[in-house]
Amino acid sequence: MDFATILGVVSAFSLVIAAISTGGGLLVFWSLPSLLIVVGGTFGATLINYPLSEFANLLRYLKNALFKDRMPLNENIDTLVQLVRESRKEGILALENRSNDVSLDPFMRQGLVFLVDGLKSEMIEDILILDMESTRERHELGAHVFTTMGTVAPAMGLVGTLIGLVQMLQTMDDPASIGPAMAIALLTTFYGAVLANFIFLPLAGKLRRRSQREIFSRRLITEGIVAIARGDNPQVVQYRLESFLPPAWRSGPRFMASDGEGS
Repeated sequence: MDFATILGVVSAFSLVIAAISTGGGLLVFWSLPSLLIVVGGTFGATLINYPLSEFANLLRYLKNALFKDRMPLNENIDTLVQLVRESRKEGILALENRSNDVSLDPFMRQGLVFLVDGLKSEMIEDILILDMESTRERHELGAHVFTTMGTVAPAMGLVGTLIGLVQMLQTMDDPASIGPAMAIALLTTFYGAVLANFIFLPLAGKLRRRSQREIFSRRLITEGIVAIARGDNPQVVQYRLESFLPPAWRSGPRFMASDGEGS
């Protein structure tokens, strides 16, 4: 579970609830009709925007946002450099067993399959880049769904406000009915703003950031796989791969003396 996501949601709602509690009871901010208008309207409008097959993946998108992603960049660099050494010493075919290693990143294993199959470096690079672009588009769809929900929710709140105002104006002769109608009018706007800004839009932002991190990791892996196909020197490969990292994460010269191969 991604601790930052959970902490953000809990802290946001906790602070709002605490602020509400200091000014009165929480039940004042509960209205089932308002909630039905906002939630039902938001999901209905979103379903109109997307095919059912894409909307059905909503829970999968939510899982991707909530659960912690693991992008072991340093580990991938170490693995790729080791693969370069193995391929230079024993040949590309020696990597066949590593392509079945389930502990490796699936994208890396796919690249190793291309190497073992004898594909040229240019073709491998083209295929892996195409895979990255397809992955980016799939990830962007999940972010788009939550962005749509974040856009629609406040609009549904406005619709509920108009409904409440109409009901209030129709019953102006009955003072007892003005309060409930006004509550619906105001609480739907409140619910729409809360759902959009505390849940839907932040989740869209989280998914976009996850996508950026995964594409970045795959770019690093692509660079390493192509280097293996070209037969590059392991030290040069390490320098190139570590250029993806912030300076504080780089290993420095400690790997320089560990490789005895020539260029």
